[in-house]
Formats: sequence, C-alpha cells, structure tokens
Amino acid sequence: MDWCKELTRLFAIAPWLVERLVTAEVASREAIARVHATGACNHLKVLQAFQAQGVNEYHFQDSTGYAYGDLGRSTLERIYARLFGGVSALVRPQIVSGTHALALALSALLRPGDNMLSACGRPYDTLATVIGLGPRVPGNLGEWGIKYEQVDLDPRGQPDLTKLAEAVANLKPRLCLIQRSRGYSLRPSLGIAEVARVVATVKEVNRETICLVDNCYGEFVEEQEPGEVGADLVVGSLIKNPGGGLAPGGGYIVGQEDAVEQVAARLTAPGLGGELGAFQDKRLYFQGLYLAPLVVQEALTGAIVAAAFFQSLGFDVLPRPEEQRGDIVQCIILGQRERLEAFCQGLQKGCPVEASTVPEPDLLPGYEDPVIMAGGTFIQGSSIELSADGPLRPPFAVFLQGGQAYPYTRVALLLAAQEMVNRGLLQEMRR
Repeated sequence: MDWCKELTRLFAIAPWLVERLVTAEVASREAIARVHATGACNHLKVLQAFQAQGVNEYHFQDSTGYAYGDLGRSTLERIYARLFGGVSALVRPQIVSGTHALALALSALLRPGDNMLSACGRPYDTLATVIGLGPRVPGNLGEWGIKYEQVDLDPRGQPDLTKLAEAVANLKPRLCLIQRSRGYSLRPSLGIAEVARVVATVKEVNRETICLVDNCYGEFVEEQEPGEVGADLVVGSLIKNPGGGLAPGGGYIVGQEDAVEQVAARLTAPGLGGELGAFQDKRLYFQGLYLAPLVVQEALTGAIVAAAFFQSLGFDVLPRPEEQRGDIVQCIILGQRERLEAFCQGLQKGCPVEASTVPEPDLLPGYEDPVIMAGGTFIQGSSIELSADGPLRPPFAVFLQGGQAYPYTRVALLLAAQEMVNRGLLQEMRR
C-alpha cells in the first residue's frame, strides 16, 4: 500500500504537504545516514557495558523499604558511570526531573558565599528559577548566599572562551555550569567538542572549579559523552534520551566519586547517601537504556526531516538540516502566536495518547511566560517521546523533541503543518 495515499485518506492531509515532506526526506538522506552510523556505535557501547556488568534477570527485581544491598540498582549505576565517563553514578526514580537532578547537584556542591559561573549565558527558565534569577520562590540558591555570574555567548552563539578564562581567574568559582541544550533560546546546542573546549579552558585557569554539564537532550547524540572529555559531573533526566521511552521517571548524576557522594547525601541524608533508595520496575530502566541509542537515532531522524520540511515551507530552523547536532531538539521559528498554537494543536492530533486534547497556553511552575506544550505521551512529560512546546514570546519559536519511531513523527509533522493551513496561517507553496 502507498503510505502517501493512506496518509491523505486517514488524516485528511493535503497531498502537496505530503509531497514536500517526501522531498525533505530525500534531501536529508546524507544527514540521516550519519545519525544511523552514530546510533550503531552507541548501541555497541551500551551492549558491551551490559555484558561487562553481567546483567541478568535477578537485577530486574524490585526492592522495597530502605533497599539495602540492591544489586540491580548498583549494577545499573555502574553501567551509567561507564557509559557517561564517570567513576560513580546515582540513577534514581526519586529524582523527579532534569531540573531536580541539577538542583540536587548544585545544592550539594555549593556553600554560602561560593561563586557559581555559567559558561553559556543565562540557563533555561526552570533552572534560572532554581538559581534565583526567575520568579522568587522559596529555597532558591540565592537565598543561601550562593553568588551567580554568567559569561554571555559570543555573536555566533558559542561559549566565549576568552571571557570565560577571565571570569574563572577573577571569580575562582566553586562550580561552572555548562548547558548543552538550547533551552528556549535560539543559540546552538553544544557538541562534545565544544564541551571539551569549555572544560579545558576552565581547568587551565583553575583546576579546583567543578565543571558540571547539564546533559539533558544530549545523551547518545554523539559517540562521546561529557564525562569522557573531562567534565566532573554529568546530569540528566531519565524521561529524556537515556530512558529510551520506557523508564517511567527518574534522573541520573554521573561523575567523580566524591562529588557523587555529596549529591547522594543531599538526595537522602548525610551518613545515608546512596546506600538507600527503593527501586521499582528496574527492568524498564535497563531495557530503556539498552534501546536508548536506537530511540535517539529515530528522534534525530525526525528532527532532521522536520528541519528540512519546515525550511521548505519558508520558516527559519535551528539547526539547519545538514548541521551537526548536539541534542535532539529542533527549533522552528514560526513568527506568530497563532502559528505556534496551531503547530502544537496540530501535532497533538498525531499523538497516540490524548490525540483529541487541545493544548492551550498556560503559566507553568518555573517559567516566566505562558507556555504551550503538545505531547500525548505514555509517560507524562516524556520528551524522548514526541513532543513540542514553546513560550508565548517573540519570535514564537516551537521546540520539537523526541519521537521513538520516525513513521509516527512523520504523521505528526504533517498534521502540525496542516493545522496551520486549515487556519489560513500557511499557504500552499508551489515548486
């Protein structure tokens, strides 16, 4: 059966949009091939890590209560440490989000009077709130006397290494934050090569400064991870890339043993550390990690085609289809609030869960502007499953991420474009 005809029949999508998407797929073959090559390498790394730790069915058993001696938990953490370039790891369902994982790490490692330096300008909205830059909320780092400074990005959107070196020399910061993903900004994501240069710059000036990398959305996008290029601590969410769409929640922290121990003491209590923590449904965490390189490969395929497709419809896209990527996020600059809402509401119609739900903008905890979020996901908020969101502020950009299988992403992209067509926000474009 011709899938193009079936699409137009089942979903009432204009044939000209389907033709545009097919053209985008053909034009993206070289970039997609590179993604598949990286995915194959990362799958081998994961497979080898599982085999080296002797994973067996016993490791999938649930633990309860204090969960002393949970061999499955410790085995999973050793696998994460190996894959992400650390000596030690915490991989816990008790961590509720990537922001929570970062807040744990920052509050564990920073003391009153310490300087914290951001190497990539202002962090994304929810982390800015944790630091004390956003809405005033109880418990932010500023309330504890932790001082914050940032080095703005250069005109190309890259870390300004000269100014970074000067800031490290002057401030002698206890910790330097390196954010790989763009958040809701229009700057490029950081690849591993850029992360390595930032870490080297910081360490050359002050070896005592802790380099903490926010790795959210960046896992398995390249063949190396930040810990392999010198980062002291690498932090992320399990409902993003490394959970493979199966982990029902949680976060990870990988790095040097003393730093991870300090975070463990903050997660539980001083003296208890990482020895406690019940862990249910461990098989999903193991299996999700095993599949993660292939899921990331599918998500990147969808992002590349989305870039080519919407670029052909006249929109600016970041990154462009052929550009190297440091994360799974695709930014599409729509230019109008109405288009942003239509895009998200159309994409929702292509989701397997809550397809009939109509996303509406709302003020969410930790964000300064109303945000519209689309994503009918099996795991609430999972952004390795297909989702799209954006703040209601100029230039009204939508941030697309995830997609466990490209054929589903294809349908959702077409429905997002079709919704704009239906509302008169996008005109048919002839070749």
